[in-house]
Amino acid sequence: MLNINRKLAKLESEGSYIRVGLVGAGQMGRGMISQIESMKGMRVVITADLAIENITNAYKHAGVAVTEIVCTNDIKEASAAVQANKVVATTDMKLVTSLHEVDVVVDATGVPNIGAEIAWDTILNRKHIVMLNVEADVTVGPLLKKMADASGVVYTGSAGDEPGAIMELYDFADAMGFEIVALGKGKNNPLNLEANPTTAEAEAKAKGSSPKMLASFQDGTKTMVEMNAVANATGFLPDQPGMHGFEGTVQDLPGIFLEKEKGGKLNGRRIVDFVNGVAPGVFAIIASDKQEVNAEMKYLKMGDGPNYVLFRPYHLTSLETPLSIAKAYFDKEATIAPYFGLQGETVTVAKKDLEAGEHLDTIGGYTVYGKLLKATEAKQQNALPLGLVDSNVILKRPIKKGEIITYADIEQTKESTIWKLRSIQDRMF
Repeated sequence: MLNINRKLAKLESEGSYIRVGLVGAGQMGRGMISQIESMKGMRVVITADLAIENITNAYKHAGVAVTEIVCTNDIKEASAAVQANKVVATTDMKLVTSLHEVDVVVDATGVPNIGAEIAWDTILNRKHIVMLNVEADVTVGPLLKKMADASGVVYTGSAGDEPGAIMELYDFADAMGFEIVALGKGKNNPLNLEANPTTAEAEAKAKGSSPKMLASFQDGTKTMVEMNAVANATGFLPDQPGMHGFEGTVQDLPGIFLEKEKGGKLNGRRIVDFVNGVAPGVFAIIASDKQEVNAEMKYLKMGDGPNYVLFRPYHLTSLETPLSIAKAYFDKEATIAPYFGLQGETVTVAKKDLEAGEHLDTIGGYTVYGKLLKATEAKQQNALPLGLVDSNVILKRPIKKGEIITYADIEQTKESTIWKLRSIQDRMF
């Protein structure tokens, strides 16, 4: 089996390349376009965004000549442009998902409802879909995967995203027969459940990022969603609602992730969690019941046991997405997918006291944050999945700060695509 770099080089030497369609020319999408332009055997042939200048600037910064960029919403013009080895900028995301010349579609919007719609349309058009949209994945991913499997295409999360990086450690350890005790990630900033775009504005401006996106990291929502994706992919569960969020260094991890009766901090094994102090890395805690294996691990300076840590100190976000594109195209395999169905649920929690009649906003906003529960716990509480929250959701009663919002607490002014897909998923599973 050739490695991806050799497969891509071979494809290019044959005068061909993987034709990628991208939806979303924000920070993630722009970086991905530039990275792919540096690669052999792959090109982003069409990109959709509401702001056409975001796309043209992304292509220009990637080294694509202005004369090679065709701006159009017409499918015949787009098709002719791609066949002429030009690239297309469009405001119509359905042009990306339906264009015959596209092999693999990437969703880099970060908006759950739009991501669900992109994945649905892509699979209906029998193309592989790579999700840089974990929020959509944890909400309707099990349904989308089942649909993709039936259609003979790949539904996958992205390499470089923390769930994908964790999954690589999991697959590595699982293939060798290690017991995997825990899977986790470092959190980049202190947990602030009250963070919102206003409180995050100054830091976001300094970093050149979106205040809303930064707030979703600070209030813990992004971490909950990411570990939710890992739970659905592996069957591992949060050890307690919201996970522990331990403090520690990489060297501390093997001792932290022991059961309490053994001097550690866990209630059980096969768990997902996050740790303050090891960011931006991801980790797997592994163990073995074999004397010779433990002796070898000690000799290799992996520690004295009984637990050992596999630690990856980086994840390159959308710059690694091309690896998932290539894996789907060449090997028909996912980097990470909800193999175990809905194991976890990131539920909706009030960020402040909320009034009856109030519209909820979205992830990283002012009204709600996410908390990871076991899916069984969420179902028992009739908890509202965070991925279903948008401005069409209105509260029917006052909700206190820190309270979980349930389906019974809300009504909709309009049913979105992700709500429809979630309804189908709940009936199917």
